[in-house]
Amino acid sequence: MDRDLTRGPVMRTMLLFAVPMILGNLLQQCYNVADTLIVGRFLGADALAAVGSAFTLMNFLTSILLGLSLGSGTVFSICFGQRDQARLRESVYASFALLAAVTVALNVLVFALTEQILDFLRVTGTVRELLREYLVVIFAGLPAIFLYNYFAAMLRSVGNSTAPLVFLAVSAGMNIGLDLWFVLGLKRGVAGAAEATVISQYVSGVGIAVYALKNFPGLRVKGERVRLRLARVREIASFSALTCVQQSIMNFGILTVQGLVNSFGTTVTAAFAAAVKIDAFAYMPVQDFGNAFSTFIAQNYGAGEKERMRAGLRGAVKAAVLFCLVVSAVIWLLGEPLMALFIDAGETAIIAEGVRYLRIEGAFYCGIGCLFLLYGLYRALGRPGMSVVLTVISLGTRVALAYALSAVPALGVTGIWWSVPIGWLLADAVGLVYYRAHKSRLYSPSVRADPAEASASHM
Repeated sequence: MDRDLTRGPVMRTMLLFAVPMILGNLLQQCYNVADTLIVGRFLGADALAAVGSAFTLMNFLTSILLGLSLGSGTVFSICFGQRDQARLRESVYASFALLAAVTVALNVLVFALTEQILDFLRVTGTVRELLREYLVVIFAGLPAIFLYNYFAAMLRSVGNSTAPLVFLAVSAGMNIGLDLWFVLGLKRGVAGAAEATVISQYVSGVGIAVYALKNFPGLRVKGERVRLRLARVREIASFSALTCVQQSIMNFGILTVQGLVNSFGTTVTAAFAAAVKIDAFAYMPVQDFGNAFSTFIAQNYGAGEKERMRAGLRGAVKAAVLFCLVVSAVIWLLGEPLMALFIDAGETAIIAEGVRYLRIEGAFYCGIGCLFLLYGLYRALGRPGMSVVLTVISLGTRVALAYALSAVPALGVTGIWWSVPIGWLLADAVGLVYYRAHKSRLYSPSVRADPAEASASHM
C-alpha cells in the first residue's frame, strides 16, 4: 500500500517508512556478503581477495543505476506530494526509458573492457584469474539490478517501502542457499558464487517489476499514454544525472582506493575485503534512513509543508546520531569476532589488519551518518548539485590522503584507513555551513506543475 508522508506524527511516519528500507538494504548486502563469507571460508584468501575486489567494482556500477533511480524517485515523490498523477505517470515512463538505455550501454562497456578493468584494479596472478572468472558471470546481473532499483524507487516514492523488502528477503535467502549448493555441492568455485548471486538478483528484479505493474495501475503507462515527453526527460535528467554523478563519484573513489589497497598484497586485500562488508552492514541502516528521510522531505517539499520538513530534519539528526553511537561501540568491541566470521582464526595477520580498519572507521560513524542525511536533504530540496559537491569533497579528500599518507613509511596502509573519516568530517562541515547560509531559501519548492506545459505537445 502507498503511504502519504505529508500527514501524521513526523518521526513515527518517517520511521515506519524507513524500517522496511533499512531491512531491505541489509538483505541486499547479503548478496555479496554471502559470497564473501562462503568463499573466504571454503575457497581461500586468493578467492576472497578476488570477490572482495569485485564487490567494490559492482558497488560502483550499481551506484550509477542507484543514483539514477534515487533521482527519479525524488521527482516521483514531489509529484506525489503535489497530487499530480498525470505528471507522475509521465515521469515514470521517462525515467524507465532513461535507465534502460543506460543499463544497456553499461553492460556493453563492462564486457568489452573487462581486461582494462582488471588492470585498473591492479590484480595479478591467481587473484586476477579468479576475479575475471567471477566478473564474467556477475556482469550479467546488471539488468536485474536496474529492474530492482527502478521499481523499488517507484514504490518508495508513493510511500510503499514494504514490497521491496519482501522481494529482497526471498532472493537473499535463495542466494545463500544457492551459494552453498554451487560452491560446496557442485564445486563451481568463484563462478558458482557469482551464478548464485545473479539468479537471486533476477528473482528480486523481475518479481518486483511484476508486482508494481500489477498492483499500482495508476503508475502504469498504457496504450495512448505511451509518449515520451521532452519536458519530463529533462526534469528526470536534471535530478537523476547529478544524483547519479554523486553516487558514482562516491563509489569510484572507493574503487580507486581498492587498487591502492591491492598493491599492499593479498593479506591487506583479504582483510579489506572482509572488513568493508562489516563496515557496510554497520552504517547501511543510517544510509537507508537517509534515503527514507529524503523521500519524506521530497513529498513534503512538493506539498509545501515547510514546518514539517524542519521538524523531520531535527528528528532525523537525533535518530541518526544515536544509532551511529551505538553501532560504533559494537564495532569497537566486537571487531575481532566479526572478522573471524569471514576468515579462519588461524589467519591472524588478516584479522588484525581488518580489526585496525574497523576501529578507525567505526569511531567516526556519526560523520558518515550526518553526511547521508545531508545528501538526502539536498537531493529532496532540488539541490542535487550540492550533494555532488559534498561527495567530491569527501571522496577527493579520501583518495588524495590515501595516496599521500600510505606513502609515509610510519603509516603505510593505516594511512588509507585514516583518510576515510577525515573526508567524512570535512564534507559534513561544508554541508552544515551551506545549510546555515541558505536555510531561509531552501524550503521553497522549485519543481511545480506547469499548467501551460500540461497542454504542450507530446513527443
